[in-house]
Formats: sequence, structure tokens, C-alpha cells
Amino acid sequence: MDAAYVVKKPIVTEKSTAAMEVGRYTFEVDRRATKTDIKQAVEQLYGVKVEGVATQVRKGKVRRYRYGYATEASTKKATVTLAEGGTIELF
Repeated sequence: MDAAYVVKKPIVTEKSTAAMEVGRYTFEVDRRATKTDIKQAVEQLYGVKVEGVATQVRKGKVRRYRYGYATEASTKKATVTLAEGGTIELF
């Protein structure tokens, strides 16, 4: 998989911003990507050394609309731990 297709976008929330101070960054990634794919993609895109990757699949919610029910797509997020002294400039 190409690195640009593996990492879709960074997730910037209050919790993930606090984790950046410790060297953990959170990204929305492709559902088919493995931990090895994610590690290689972050190292290639941002030029940092990755120590660990934790993934989580968020199940899509069921929404009720006027015409019936619709299910949102499931997403996958990855929390990447960088090596000591590594940082990524997101903003």
C-alpha cells in the first residue's frame, strides 16, 4: 500500500493533543492497513522513527432518517508512539 493512502488524516482532539507532548500521535487510517503498513507509512511521510502502533476500529453508527435507517462507515484509527526525541509538526 502507498503511504499516502494508508494515513488519511491526523485526529486532533483535546485528548490526542495532550498525548502529543508524550510522543503519541493519532491518525485516521485505511481499514485494510496493518500495523506494519501504518508504521512504514508514518516513517516515510514524516521522517521519524516509530516504536509502536496501537489500532482501534470504530464501528459505524446507525442513524435514523426520515426515509429509514442508514449505517455510517466504520473507521480505523491508529495511535503511533515515536522514538525518544521524535516530533511531528501538525500545525
